Amino acid sequence: MRRISKVIAFLFLAIFLGYTTGSAAFLLRLPSEIRLPEYATHKVNIGLRQPLTVETQSAGTSELAVSVFGVPLRRIVLDVVPDVKIVPLGTAIGVRINTDGVMVLGMNSFLGEDGEVHRPSHGILRAGDLIFQVNDTPIKCKEDLSRLVAKSTGNITLHLRRDGTEMAVTLSPAVAETDGVRRMGAWVRDSTKGIGTLTYYNPSTGTFGALGHGIMDVDTKKLMSVKSGAIMPSTVTSVERGARGAPGELEGKVDTSRYLGQITANNNNGIYGTLSPAAKAEIVIREPMPIALRAHIKEGPATILTNVSGTTVQEFEIEIENVNRNSTDETKGMIIRITDPELLRITGGIVQGMSGSPILQNGRVVGAITHVFVQDPTKGYGIFIENMLHPEAIPLAYV
Repeated sequence: MRRISKVIAFLFLAIFLGYTTGSAAFLLRLPSEIRLPEYATHKVNIGLRQPLTVETQSAGTSELAVSVFGVPLRRIVLDVVPDVKIVPLGTAIGVRINTDGVMVLGMNSFLGEDGEVHRPSHGILRAGDLIFQVNDTPIKCKEDLSRLVAKSTGNITLHLRRDGTEMAVTLSPAVAETDGVRRMGAWVRDSTKGIGTLTYYNPSTGTFGALGHGIMDVDTKKLMSVKSGAIMPSTVTSVERGARGAPGELEGKVDTSRYLGQITANNNNGIYGTLSPAAKAEIVIREPMPIALRAHIKEGPATILTNVSGTTVQEFEIEIENVNRNSTDETKGMIIRITDPELLRITGGIVQGMSGSPILQNGRVVGAITHVFVQDPTKGYGIFIENMLHPEAIPLAYV
């Protein structure tokens, strides 16, 4: 790892001055990580009266152990990262995800042909289990699962993933009284779809990011495991305006005959994949912009790009009211408020479907909208763009 000597020298001096002036609490306020773009001069505020001026060179990571009288009190990761440029989008898209296995939503009981109530899956399966094999036969969809259970003649062994661990369980299907078909008594799903917003395209990696948060199963509240997926063009046809206690929603028509790109990942900070060549020509209409890391985002005016009518992306004014650089929830790094009169007239604020709308400030991409405040739809949360970027874009180092 490269040593970032100038940064360390500045920080050591600042920490020494902060401690020796009697402020032990100063140490507790120090960040666990400082991330800065390469080849630039930065002003870093770490709680002193005046910000530090830090000059960075090439990308690299170093660690500073903060000690007082030989007692280690704090470790700070100093991460100098490439000055990435991305294309902010704000385009409404249709999203379809096929799960990596058949997801169990819940268990149910049914009346068997013997007149008894049967619960074959009760106490064996759990909501969120991903079934990928029945006995020795791999399955691709819920129809495969139903067919194999129906043709079984005794106990069946289900191979599944539960909380990241693979295991096998055995249960005994029963013949249902209603249709004479063998069932295992579980509700399952193998795909989901909806509308969201495409956040960015990274020309250096060919990847896109969208939503600013992961796609969770509505029944199990668990992050959906992706086997395959696609984004498709969407036209916003109407808007259900948001109101206090009642989040609004974008309503649109998805063109399922055309694919804009392939989804390859779904994590807590968004969905990711690659755009098709046709999509690049159709929706990548802006020049790449540099990103701003959290240390450089300021409370104050900003804008968002979003699509709330037809297929047109517009820029609207917002206010960044709070920047929480130490938030434990990466999707809630900023609190933003919609201030643009036109957007307020159309939507009432932030509505479902706007998640992923990129946030711009001072000529840089700083993040994306993620959540709305249910009791005040004019306000919501945003994710820092450094947290949302595809892992290929910025090498991260956390403590």
